[in-house]
Amino acid sequence: MELKKELPEIFEEFADARKNSFLAIKELKEEGIPVVGVFCTYLPREIPNAMGASVVGLCSVTDETIPDAEKDLPRNLCPLIKSSYGFAKTDKCPFFYFSDLIVGETTCDGKKKMYEILAEFKPVHVIELPNCQTEAGIGLYRQELIRFKEVLEKKFGTVITEDAIRRQIHNRNQILAALNRLQYVMALDPAPALGLDIVNIVYGTGFKMKIDTLAEEVNAITDKIEAEYAQGKNIGKRARILVTGSPSGGAALKVVRAIEDNGGVVVCFENCSGMKPLDPIDEDNPDVYDALARKYLNIGCSCMSPNPRRMELLDRLIDDFHVDGVVDLVLQACHTYNVETSLVRKLVKEKKGLPYTVVETDYSQADVGQLNTRMAAFIEML
Repeated sequence: MELKKELPEIFEEFADARKNSFLAIKELKEEGIPVVGVFCTYLPREIPNAMGASVVGLCSVTDETIPDAEKDLPRNLCPLIKSSYGFAKTDKCPFFYFSDLIVGETTCDGKKKMYEILAEFKPVHVIELPNCQTEAGIGLYRQELIRFKEVLEKKFGTVITEDAIRRQIHNRNQILAALNRLQYVMALDPAPALGLDIVNIVYGTGFKMKIDTLAEEVNAITDKIEAEYAQGKNIGKRARILVTGSPSGGAALKVVRAIEDNGGVVVCFENCSGMKPLDPIDEDNPDVYDALARKYLNIGCSCMSPNPRRMELLDRLIDDFHVDGVVDLVLQACHTYNVETSLVRKLVKEKKGLPYTVVETDYSQADVGQLNTRMAAFIEML
């Protein structure tokens, strides 16, 4: 049976979480709660959370402020970097405006250089992220996380204890488990919901100001989906697509819409707004900084060289979600993900024997028609 009823209110609440959090962050500032803005899933939110700070994501995903950004940045730069810088420069984003500290990380060259310019008018701390997942890299990242903790303590006049970090690690593990469970409902065939609805919920969790009950809220959504599925409600038989590649929230979701408007369903998002960052943190590790360094440095982003974690995860997810084809979404000028398309293509086509296509795009809507044509042809082939 096809699920045609309107989304539950809680679905809409999570989809609108970013908008709602614009109001919530102002209230936090009025209460005197520190706000730390971050860009990347490599950054452990547990450390600022341990001092009572709220953590907000700063990666911007529309083309609204890109013209302002291009007055300082080159046009042939990743749209995510330009959009983020543009919102900071114009003060059109409350997250940038209210952040007491903006934390960057040395993932890609474009971001690293953007932080230098951003630091001219915003308080910025940059964490040195090793680009290889070795024991030496873990040791270096552990030291960077301790340095980050010390920066927070000095700036906010507080003490961050290891016990407080442990409590946040436990809380974060509950959230990660809930997000993993939510996304794995899409392994059901036929799928219980559209992928766009699922990714909007997952994306929305990153903008929840109060995280103590977040795992419970996400589990409640999964409970509802599973209960309705057991009653025979689903979206019907569709071609099952896995989306991998660059960060793909906001305007980049036009690719997902093109897939699902043309008869497919995105059952799995491998990228950093999906399955990629969901491995748990080792709560039994007596060294909290080592535990955090090992968990976060293990994420398989293309900024790592080599990057076996991404291929291992893709291999497993293709099987787990019974995938019919893979779409590799690459933002324009995202060189590391663009270079890795050859490795992903080899995995998908040669090892897994599945159709594969690459979509290179930006945040404009100019290519929506072309995307619909391409995705319709890809799904018809399946």
